[in-house]
Amino acid sequence: MKIAVIGAFGKSGQAIIREANQRGHQVLAIAHRNHPEVTLPYDQLLIKDLFDLTKTDLTGVDAVIDAVSAWTPETFAVHTTGISHLAQLLAGTTTRYLKVGGAGTLYINAEHTQMLKDRADYPTDWLPLADALVASLDRLRSYSNLAWTYVTPAFNYDATGAATGHYHVDGENYLATNDDDSYISYADYATGMLDLLENGQYVRQRITLVGGDR
Repeated sequence: MKIAVIGAFGKSGQAIIREANQRGHQVLAIAHRNHPEVTLPYDQLLIKDLFDLTKTDLTGVDAVIDAVSAWTPETFAVHTTGISHLAQLLAGTTTRYLKVGGAGTLYINAEHTQMLKDRADYPTDWLPLADALVASLDRLRSYSNLAWTYVTPAFNYDATGAATGHYHVDGENYLATNDDDSYISYADYATGMLDLLENGQYVRQRITLVGGDR
């Protein structure tokens, strides 16, 4: 497959690109600026802002993995307006769109009226981003003509963790009784992301990738 990874030089993007390359996929790395100090095994590099991408840029792409990170209110629009822009480019096509999500959006009650971000002990400095990611998930759910999947990592998302090859897929509920048990390394997350893409799974669904066997 030809896979475009947006946010190529972020930690998630790097892990996903390395995993895709190891599996023999053709990788189009997309970033708003270059990081020449980072060596990545991509086939093509496109330096372009997400909002400036065109249909031509994504011609022939089988899947778009959106691993863009935005950490300030001034940049949160990439998670909402950015999704709308990409949806305009991809809607009605067979191209998969996979979005790297956030654990704060996971439900903590059976009625799905409360999320992890609503828990009293959720870090307050994480709340603005969590709210932006809730909005991004709501935006995705509105597109019935887009083959999207929202892929949430476990609460503890570890950039330096080992690649074990072991993970399992949960749904939209936060199932951990202890936050320490909700863990996945970036490497295992990338493995799960490529597995579900290759297997054509979870179209128009939100799932969670958690390290270890179920």
